[in-house]
Amino acid sequence: MKRIASLDMLRGYALVCIMLDHMPISVMRQVTLTNFVVFDAAELFVLLSGFLVGLVWVKVEAREGLEAAQKRFWRRSYQVWRALILGAIALALLSKLLFMLDLNHTAVWFEYSNMIVDNPLGYIATVALMWMQPNLLDVLALYVLLIATAPLTVPVMLRWPVAFFIASIGLWMVAEPLNALIPNQRPGPGLLFNPFGWQLLFFCGVGMGAFRKEIMARLKPWSFWVSALAWGVTIFSMAIVLSWKVGAIGKPLHDLLYILHGPIDKWSLDGMRLLGVLGASWLVAVPLARPFDWMANTVLGRALAEIGRGGLWAFIACVLLSIFGDALDMTVPKDASYSMPLRLAIDIWVIATLWAMSASWLRREELKGWWERVQASQR
Repeated sequence: MKRIASLDMLRGYALVCIMLDHMPISVMRQVTLTNFVVFDAAELFVLLSGFLVGLVWVKVEAREGLEAAQKRFWRRSYQVWRALILGAIALALLSKLLFMLDLNHTAVWFEYSNMIVDNPLGYIATVALMWMQPNLLDVLALYVLLIATAPLTVPVMLRWPVAFFIASIGLWMVAEPLNALIPNQRPGPGLLFNPFGWQLLFFCGVGMGAFRKEIMARLKPWSFWVSALAWGVTIFSMAIVLSWKVGAIGKPLHDLLYILHGPIDKWSLDGMRLLGVLGASWLVAVPLARPFDWMANTVLGRALAEIGRGGLWAFIACVLLSIFGDALDMTVPKDASYSMPLRLAIDIWVIATLWAMSASWLRREELKGWWERVQASQR
């Protein structure tokens, strides 16, 4: 399947933002997506993941049949679940090692480092059963649930799309009481990322990937008005965030906008956040398509695309690097004249390392062949 460079770039950008957003005193955290619009990298990650599911599903089903597509995504759900478990183990072990080295960090809950030593089997079992979702990995736990439903839900969506999305919207509207029924380790009701709410965004992405030609054909005659609406939603989204960030000078506008949008809940996927990411996705796909294609062909764009193509490996790497980067940040004296440049250097280092790890993963067969040739030459 031909890769979409701008899509891979956006996936990589989402992973970089997720990594920086979980480094509490990162310098570049102040310029990630969440600082400018009402949604953040989590919505971008879930929407793009859904888009890829739809894109791949229709191609596999057309070429190999429905059963082959279902098997492929059953297998994929297992791979994501396995990555959740292995990532949780690596997260806890890294946290423990950092504490042993007197490198404090707050990006991840300190109790995981104790659990993995005091009761390793219990820790692994609670993660495997999804009774516990370690923070930083909780969006991956959500993805496990969403991708595991795909073999059953996607065929229904493809056959009866209108009825499916009516049901999906209905489920989203009662997401909070349903989520409260899920038994869970955390003190709050249900899972942190409410699967009954976030499923709507995921399936919007699946629908975009599966029906992208049909959707564009229907909307093309109305593209001017759809773009105007998308710009309006995006500007409104930006005004909500920026009026709050500028402080007292923006408070009157922020209070006025609050009357219109009300409380915005990330964890059950508030309607404002949903509209924000959908509006931005139209802008990227249509009026801003050429600029994004150009960016995807720059050096930075290609590097981000390689991160995006790194898949689960890149996601786990970004989680571990956020913990390590946070620990490095906390070694920098707060009041020193060099504190900001040094923390900026740490940010650049973790991004470069994430790229290097992703690029190495993509070239693992080439690297394996190179290593075998080196060993053969030394015999």
